[in-house]
Amino acid sequence: MYHSWLDRWDELRARRGEEGKKTTDFVLDADRAFPGAKKIASIEEFCFLADQAFADPAFFDEPSGSDQGFEREDGWLKFPSGISTDIEENNVVWAKITESRSFDQAMVIFHHWNASARNPRIANFFSQRGITVVEIAMPYHFERSRPGSVHADYMLSPNLGRTIQSIRQAVWDGRKLIRWLKSEGYCKISVLGMSLGSWVAGLIAAHDPAVSKASLFLTAGSLADMVWTGRATRLIRDSLDPEIELTDLRRAWGPLNLENYAHSLSRPDLDLHVVLAKRDKVVLPELSERFMQRLKAAGARPNILKLNCGHYSLAMPPYILLAGLSLKRFLSCAVPRA
Repeated sequence: MYHSWLDRWDELRARRGEEGKKTTDFVLDADRAFPGAKKIASIEEFCFLADQAFADPAFFDEPSGSDQGFEREDGWLKFPSGISTDIEENNVVWAKITESRSFDQAMVIFHHWNASARNPRIANFFSQRGITVVEIAMPYHFERSRPGSVHADYMLSPNLGRTIQSIRQAVWDGRKLIRWLKSEGYCKISVLGMSLGSWVAGLIAAHDPAVSKASLFLTAGSLADMVWTGRATRLIRDSLDPEIELTDLRRAWGPLNLENYAHSLSRPDLDLHVVLAKRDKVVLPELSERFMQRLKAAGARPNILKLNCGHYSLAMPPYILLAGLSLKRFLSCAVPRA
């Protein structure tokens, strides 16, 4: 009975999230994803460029010499993004800093898609336990929102190139912030990603050796599969379905697929923590399980917590309390390895 009510609550929350959303056109927009690429007109050409990007170990490395322009005031940090877009507001990164008394450990939080507020309770909880918390605004969210928009439809959309550009921008921004934290004296850097933010946090952890712990909430490997099957992305699927097959979408968004970086995520100096929802209709459990199996096959030993709730009801007690306590334990000590 209780779980039936919980499922209905999740569905109601999903419907509220759809209010005001509109379908948008399927677009390749390869020059956004792969700067300098020639004009292309077919999905096959786009996928070829995506294959090259995945094979390029520097695709998620921001160019050197871009660590200038940091401004800090009254608990806020802002700095220029390494990627310039046609939305001026999106080109400046904002982050809220909740300091702890210790300057040893910092955690960067990457929020979920279409987040409407940061997480002061999480920030205060961990700052009181010796971890400085930095809540970064991902592209097209919060202070970086596109004027007039009510959803972050430029970050995740049926525009294949813009989606890659946005995720890549989020990774560059996060890595730039981590370099700043290291320069400020923080020697232990953790990342926490929630839903879409878990893809960003996972990509950063896979590519940045400065990250020693990564916690991924409500995650999976294939972004293409999540969008194709998820409750929150039905309008995107509606635009994609007449134009592209799932197999091609997987290849087109291959550089964003965390399964492709399983070996990097299994490096011995990185500890992984994962929180999953057994009743999730946004990130389907079978997609999460496939990602977990890929990680384990690569040698990773993720600390996994599975809760009997849905995607949105994870934010409700007792689930959020259990997730928070699990994260606290994970950040407090090293994860035993086999």
